[in-house]
Amino acid sequence: MLKNWINIFIYHIKNNKLFTALNVLGLSIGIAGLIFAILYWNDEHSYDQWNPKKDKIYTVMNDLGGGNLWAVSSAMTAPELKRSTSYLEDYCYFTSNYAKKTIQYNGKIELIDKVFSAQSSFFSFFPFEFVHGSGKSALKDRNSMAISEETATRLFKDDNPMGKQVKFADRLFVIRGVYRITGKSSVMPALVTTKIQDQIEKERDGWSFNFGLMLRLKRQSDTTAVIKNLDAIFLEKNYKVQARNEGMSLKEFTQRYGEPVKARLLSLSKSRLYNGNYSFPEGTGNYIFLQILMGLSVLILLLSIVNYINLATANAIKRAKEVGVRKVVGASKLQIIAQFVFETILITLFSLLLALVIVELSLPFYNDFLNKSLVLKGSQLYLQLIVVFILVVFVSGVFPAVYISNFEALKVLKGNFSRSKSGIWLRNGMLVLQFAIATFFIIGSFIVYQQVNFMTEKDLGFNGSQVMDIAFKPKKGLNQFERYTTIKQELLKLKGVETVSAGAFSIGGLDNSWTGLHYKENPEVITQQMGVDFGMLELLGVQVIKGRGLNEKLASDSVSNVLLNETAAKTLGEKDPIGKIVSFDDKTVKVVGVVKNFHYFGLENKIGPMIFFHLKMEDWTQNDMSNIAVKISPQDMSTTIAALNAFWKAKVDAEYPFEYNFVDQNFKRTFQKYENQSALFSLLNAIVILIAVFGLFALASFSMERRLREIAIRKTLGAETNVLLKELSKQYVVFCISGFLIGILPAYFLLQKWLENFAFRITIPFLPFIVALVFLLFLTLVIVLTKAYQVTKIDVLKYLKYE
Repeated sequence: MLKNWINIFIYHIKNNKLFTALNVLGLSIGIAGLIFAILYWNDEHSYDQWNPKKDKIYTVMNDLGGGNLWAVSSAMTAPELKRSTSYLEDYCYFTSNYAKKTIQYNGKIELIDKVFSAQSSFFSFFPFEFVHGSGKSALKDRNSMAISEETATRLFKDDNPMGKQVKFADRLFVIRGVYRITGKSSVMPALVTTKIQDQIEKERDGWSFNFGLMLRLKRQSDTTAVIKNLDAIFLEKNYKVQARNEGMSLKEFTQRYGEPVKARLLSLSKSRLYNGNYSFPEGTGNYIFLQILMGLSVLILLLSIVNYINLATANAIKRAKEVGVRKVVGASKLQIIAQFVFETILITLFSLLLALVIVELSLPFYNDFLNKSLVLKGSQLYLQLIVVFILVVFVSGVFPAVYISNFEALKVLKGNFSRSKSGIWLRNGMLVLQFAIATFFIIGSFIVYQQVNFMTEKDLGFNGSQVMDIAFKPKKGLNQFERYTTIKQELLKLKGVETVSAGAFSIGGLDNSWTGLHYKENPEVITQQMGVDFGMLELLGVQVIKGRGLNEKLASDSVSNVLLNETAAKTLGEKDPIGKIVSFDDKTVKVVGVVKNFHYFGLENKIGPMIFFHLKMEDWTQNDMSNIAVKISPQDMSTTIAALNAFWKAKVDAEYPFEYNFVDQNFKRTFQKYENQSALFSLLNAIVILIAVFGLFALASFSMERRLREIAIRKTLGAETNVLLKELSKQYVVFCISGFLIGILPAYFLLQKWLENFAFRITIPFLPFIVALVFLLFLTLVIVLTKAYQVTKIDVLKYLKYE
């Protein structure tokens, strides 16, 4: 029996090459899209799942109110919690971001991208596999260092690195451990030291939010009690202390500065897909994009299955007599269903294999698109493919098989292929669904493109097109601001260099610092601190709209005068903020100017309050300078950059490479992911339209081939071709408009939801809806009229000679 089924299957493939190709191609495209989404989904959900302690590890978050949730903590918090409670098994402070530094061994200098610093307990939180040494001893003292297996290979080749001395951060360190990272992790460093401990001890008695903090609890159920204790520690050790220092009661202090910070705990197992401020250096996944990609992939697979069903039922007429004969010779309904499900299994298997080929060939481009290194393997993926295979076979195979098995032997052998109205409505409903999905994708691709185009063309409030943001690494024992002042004078002598300045920030980067801004009795406003050198705002083209900018000729401008942006100025509640006295970071200063708002983080964020002050006003801004801004002439930029490179290596830093970004390109990366989403929507839109064309062609063929006898009779009675074309195509126009009307509502609401991710966004225009309708109508008429014209040219005698 199985051999007979295979022979029949091969026979029909040979005689229906086009339908078979459309079936396989349509399903393979849908399955390939879902495989891509599954690979991405698996990768994002795999972070930290290898960690046996993940369910007891939590990151401390701090809710400052007003939507400000910080994933950094004070050096005082964890020791006090450990001392006062019994819930804590261990804790670990760490740096929230990777550093990029050089390491030297035997005269060889290597630049390491993922330099990480944490307390000695780090490897008990992330128990990586150790190739040499162990997690317990790898960070046993301040001069110990642990490195990844890849870093060890770069530095020491095939030598055993254990006990070797290296120069790092102007100090000598001893390699105490070499680890291997076998699974995706929130922290995947190339090098780990305990340098953070020096800063922790300096700030042990103060209160500043500078460190990432992990807690490992004895029991998961203790989270509520731990949060309560963290809130109590902040209240006792910070809020009440500050209130006493200012001579206020706690109530008065709270009324002026707002409610105390509230603690939150974020589980390590859920942290990768957390949407918000996050302390681990690997960052968060784009959960919204992940959901969008998975949802769209499922929609496309559904579209492919609907297309397959339409093609299968369209081809059923040609096999009706075969079914009739099989029933006459004794085949049961169940046997016929089994035969056609078997054929669906073979088609789906071919489609799955072709989908895997498509994915394998396209995976490098997909990885570049997502900045990933996904691979097409893994037991989890294979199991998911089996599930997808079974679901596709069940959904796409059972209905056509049942439909075909219900043919009545006597009728089909007489040539009567008419079916029930319920079957016709189901097929037509599938076509309407295809039009609805196509409507969603066409409208979606237009609106996503327009939003991305809006972000690209929007006035950002600064001009960074010729501004180089050059990495400026500190030197031990040297004042960073004094070094910069000397370097600035030398840079200005280079041909092509127009302006040089600096700031304690990097537009489009991760560098930022926040503090409380106070004015009279107004509530405290969390404000971004922007340390700048004279001329920095002018270099960026940031406009001063009230008052004046900071002037190097006025000594007070580097000591007690500040600028505010428009958002910060509004918080003062004064019509004219110039000359007003405000306080921030325990300093009293005077506002001398207001600058126009400009974007710092990206267009999905509102522009927050900013305060601008000279770098010399704060010790930390002088010492933590990490960038120098250089504006260069647009003429012969490559020569200017080469000269800067030569100067940097000769006069500034021979060990660290010359590294720079253009400010506008750096900011552009903040919405790169949305450009990717636009490209993805466009690609999926093309795929959806292609599959919709298959489905439309299938149903048009099915419908018109059922009406060949009717068309022959009409032609015999004198019906003209244009009348027949109108009669055959009008129902598809109705289907198209019905699908469009169904698709516009979910398209509008889902895209409106997507646009809510942006503080600055377009309003949904009417044009994409018109374009979608016109395009779908045009596509429908081209396909249907082409097929209709073919059937109007039939040989009348062929269909009426037995009547």
